[in-house]
Amino acid sequence: MNLVIQLKNKYLHFFAVALLLIVSACGNNETVTSTSETSPQAKEEDTEKREYVLVDGSSTVFPLSDTMAQKFMNDNPETQVIVGISSSGAGLKKFCIGDTDISNASRPIKKSEIDLCQANGIEFIEIPIAFDGISIIANRDNDWADCLTMEELTKIWQPNDDDQDKITNWKQIRDEFPEEPLSLYVPDPESGTYDYFTDAVNGEEGRSRKDYKASEDDDIILQGVGSEWGSLSFLGFTYYEKNKEAVKVISVDNGSSQCVEPSSETIANGTYSPLSRPLFLYVSKNSLENVPSVKAFVDYKINIANKPVISEEGYVPLPQILQDKVRKRVEELTTGSVFDGESAVGVKLIDKLFSEKERKKISGS
Repeated sequence: MNLVIQLKNKYLHFFAVALLLIVSACGNNETVTSTSETSPQAKEEDTEKREYVLVDGSSTVFPLSDTMAQKFMNDNPETQVIVGISSSGAGLKKFCIGDTDISNASRPIKKSEIDLCQANGIEFIEIPIAFDGISIIANRDNDWADCLTMEELTKIWQPNDDDQDKITNWKQIRDEFPEEPLSLYVPDPESGTYDYFTDAVNGEEGRSRKDYKASEDDDIILQGVGSEWGSLSFLGFTYYEKNKEAVKVISVDNGSSQCVEPSSETIANGTYSPLSRPLFLYVSKNSLENVPSVKAFVDYKINIANKPVISEEGYVPLPQILQDKVRKRVEELTTGSVFDGESAVGVKLIDKLFSEKERKKISGS
């Protein structure tokens, strides 16, 4: 099904559920009682009876979350898992004001978002769910650029107010490239993919030239790159994998004099650096503790038996040792972010999840 159609259906479903709840409230009580007038016991009872889960956030994580939701609902038809799609930033804003139970994110939660959650009394559990790589893509008829260095990517994307120095032609990137106009497409600037890429390439989240065509719909980006000969963009590895016949992927040389193409293997072993990254779920502690349907869905997503779904959807599963640590954090309701609002660029997840003493024990040293 086309992603746009899926999105419309998801939100129609969301609004239908919301309308159903309002109608039910009015039908049972004649007037809708405000939260402040509802007794704690009544609220707890309503929470325990709730049989839907609200999810929103990253378009990169959406395919995995949506597939997991469909499989979960097949096994649990009494529960509705409603997966919206916006961006990491937009999803976390909704999450941190209590509008959703789970937020998908393709980068760690920011300090400003942590502060927003705290201001609204939202405690959260951070769940690394898989690895992904940001793929550099070009038009499939591009026969000159097979590999770009990180320095060249910086040269292309760095902010530059001087039009004379701005890269607008492929020949400006490398002399051997043709005189071909360069057109740039990007994911939504509030997306985790945009934040991570600009951080990795320009040293700061959001720091980039602005003369690009942006869209929160990755399908539109793929269509744009596919229609313009001199186009260039970046997307999550999953979207490239599912559309590899439509666009061309460009390998990256991070300074090691080796051109590395994104793949499940290079993302997993860390050689596709610094454009490989962890993907996250942020789960409301309150929902996890008090809404059985939320706990059941989260347990389903981190169940080792469902690990093949991650691979089937084009993502890279976490190694067993990291999966075990994540499950323990969920079981113990360990709140907060191991990144403390900082970037994940160039950071190994194992270094964040385990203490130095634990890492030495793991390595046997």
